[in-house]
Amino acid sequence: MTVDKNSPARKADPLMVQSVAKAFRVLEAFDSGHPRMTLSQIAQRTDLDLSGAQRFAHTLQVLGYLDKDPKTRQFELTVKSLDRAYHFTRSSRLVDRALPILQYLSKETEETVNLTVLDGTEIVFISRFLSRHVLNTDVIIGTRLPAYCMAPGRAILSAMPPEDAEAILAASDIKAHTPNTITDLQALRASIEQTRLDGYATAFEELYRGDGSVAAPILGADGHVMGAVSVAASTLRYSRTAMIETFATMIVAAARSISPG
Repeated sequence: MTVDKNSPARKADPLMVQSVAKAFRVLEAFDSGHPRMTLSQIAQRTDLDLSGAQRFAHTLQVLGYLDKDPKTRQFELTVKSLDRAYHFTRSSRLVDRALPILQYLSKETEETVNLTVLDGTEIVFISRFLSRHVLNTDVIIGTRLPAYCMAPGRAILSAMPPEDAEAILAASDIKAHTPNTITDLQALRASIEQTRLDGYATAFEELYRGDGSVAAPILGADGHVMGAVSVAASTLRYSRTAMIETFATMIVAAARSISPG
């Protein structure tokens, strides 16, 4: 799990370079809800004083990671920010191992295929092959979604030590995104336990209407969970039973093929 930027653990770490941490706080302040910001907005979002926000924003601008509109004086991320994501996907051993399996799944199922990892209480999409039937094109590589209501998230949680999975559930902002979202902790625990027994997880219209998915955990050579592989399809084209019957065995086999163990 990631450590909060203001946690005592970070502040007390003698090896932590605080200026580097603050620079990343400025970069991380930009998101879909805050694509462009003035210095005062950056300062507010990062808990920096105005002088500090100015120095870090200027440095990131000089390095090419931020751009500044001379008229509005607002900063925004540049395309250079994508470099880090590009290099991650090209250097990740998990992505490298999974790529041929994902390509095979995409061809065989003609549905959307995903590779995800857990970061904190969220799953992050690190590889994705879209189907021509895809319903939601807003989900791209780098998208973060709550783990508790996603099949890949439950698959990963099911392969973790129970106390670790419980800690993630406790830290999650559990709420109903649709009428089908499981929000009861006991029901979530039962779902994760069933996933542990079955070897695969399912989620149907818990975050997006019309979306269903089947996922399986990917284990490392040491038995620790590395991520999850999943197939997502429209509930308008597949019933729950049909989706499980069609994809579950295939997904479990794919996860085992990706696993280096």
